[in-house]
Amino acid sequence: MPKAKKKPVRLRAIALPREHGAWGFLFEPLVAAVAVAPSVGAVAICLVYIGAFLVRQPLRIFISDLKGQRKLPQTAHAFRFICFYGSFITFGLLGSMATGSIRHFSPMLLVLPLVVYQVYCDISHKSRELIPELTGSVAITSSAAVIALTAGWEASSAAALWGVLICRLIPSILYVRNRLRLEKGKHYSRSWVGISNLAAIVVVGGLAQYGLASGITVVVFVILLTRAMFGLSSYRQKRVKAMVIGLWEVFYGLLTVLSIILGYYLSI
Repeated sequence: MPKAKKKPVRLRAIALPREHGAWGFLFEPLVAAVAVAPSVGAVAICLVYIGAFLVRQPLRIFISDLKGQRKLPQTAHAFRFICFYGSFITFGLLGSMATGSIRHFSPMLLVLPLVVYQVYCDISHKSRELIPELTGSVAITSSAAVIALTAGWEASSAAALWGVLICRLIPSILYVRNRLRLEKGKHYSRSWVGISNLAAIVVVGGLAQYGLASGITVVVFVILLTRAMFGLSSYRQKRVKAMVIGLWEVFYGLLTVLSIILGYYLSI
């Protein structure tokens, strides 16, 4: 009997996260923060968050194989990627410590329990549930606050930038999840999406009143509310693929980031 050929290991499936929309969660706060609060330490902080973002997938595979007492080719590859991405985190932390103080890392320490919870959800195959997605967005957007503090911003301004980005991502998650359910003919909630978008406008508008956010960003959040309500209405374009919905969210993310940058430099 000829030996069955072993299936080749798909390195991409080990090295990169499956959730394509998560890339926006990573880069929106990084790009916005580096643009408005550039510093030498910002590069190191980006390394920390990129490394932490990328290490999740191989870590999930490695721990799952260990729990199942499996020693597969993918297990060894996962371990190598863990070490590789871990070097990002290590060099980033060393660079950050050399250019900043421990105070600058306070947002990172605040979200540490959420990071632990995220790892648990990854291992338990629950990362695509609503709560892990929401807590994950809060954790990953903390990068903006850390970068701002490293650049010498006041704590209130750094927290406001973080808050704006949280207000962008949480309603977006709720909208996309409900839009996908609607397209599949499943039960969805238009009210919760509307409430979350309205709450985001109120929060960002309040920050703008105190000079902690931009008026341009408030306008963009009104646009986000409009797209959410239209996207869940009977007037929407029907039978839209998940990838198309995701690409539109990338566009709205870029629009939000651009509004933050323009608002900061134009003082609008």
